[in-house]
Amino acid sequence: MSEHPAPDLPAETTNGTTTTVPVAGRPVRIRLSGPADAPPVVLLHGIGRSLEDWSAAHELLARDHRVLSTDLPGFGLTPAGAEKPGLAAFARAVVGVLDAVGEDRPVHLMGNSLGGAVAMTVAAEHPERVAGLLLANSAGFGREANVSPMPMLWAALSRLPVLGPRFRPLARAAAVRSNQNCFFDPALATPELLRHAATVGSQPDFRATFLGTYRSIGLPVLGVFPGWRKDLLERIRASGVPVLVVWGDADAVLPAHHARAAAAALPTARLHVFPDTGHMPQIERTEEFVALAREFVAAVEESRPAG
Repeated sequence: MSEHPAPDLPAETTNGTTTTVPVAGRPVRIRLSGPADAPPVVLLHGIGRSLEDWSAAHELLARDHRVLSTDLPGFGLTPAGAEKPGLAAFARAVVGVLDAVGEDRPVHLMGNSLGGAVAMTVAAEHPERVAGLLLANSAGFGREANVSPMPMLWAALSRLPVLGPRFRPLARAAAVRSNQNCFFDPALATPELLRHAATVGSQPDFRATFLGTYRSIGLPVLGVFPGWRKDLLERIRASGVPVLVVWGDADAVLPAHHARAAAAALPTARLHVFPDTGHMPQIERTEEFVALAREFVAAVEESRPAG
């Protein structure tokens, strides 16, 4: 029996319903749906983003999986936690969410960008709680990271008294470019997506969480620090957790040669590269991505010891 019984959550549906659960005394926004006895899947978003990045994939996976999407503290519509933002704090929050919903089975963690590094951190710290890792254009495999803080700078200047209105067009244009940069097809940065990104970016804890996270894993010009990457990948290799690495060949944020580095660093991992695809294949190639995810989960579940 679980030591963390499931709370009295609202009726769980697959129509976009979200709720919050308490983690370390603070609310964390989640979406939970799918058959309760189906294989458990957890979806983790990237830096500065939210669980909505997984909405379409969540809906498809929830037809035959127990699917949990969560905001990382300080991002999405979730307030920051008490800890400084970073991989270790985010990983503890993910485990806290699992405890809060009473999920004590080994889960299939699927992380995009920063979420991939968070997923690996959970697996490194708690390998007994992780059945498999699906890493989609994940941080952790190379130095380059084209994540610009400029939209936040222009947004901050646009709030200045008197001069603020002069900077608002620059803030809007930078936000549009930042979101378009995530896709091979820039039209996928839809007005709805841009409105939600603006809402996320205006949350009180967003700026401090973004900058704190960025500083914890890398710096402009210097790029992503090698030390934590080397240590984390060594721990994942030692964990024996099955891994599927997925990438878009036209990723402008974490370039596709990181996929080759991932294959070299994790020689037992499977690798799939999508053509004409950017940084978020779960959005740009939803059906194909979900098909790969289903196949991976099924293979891992079949190989696990009974009981």
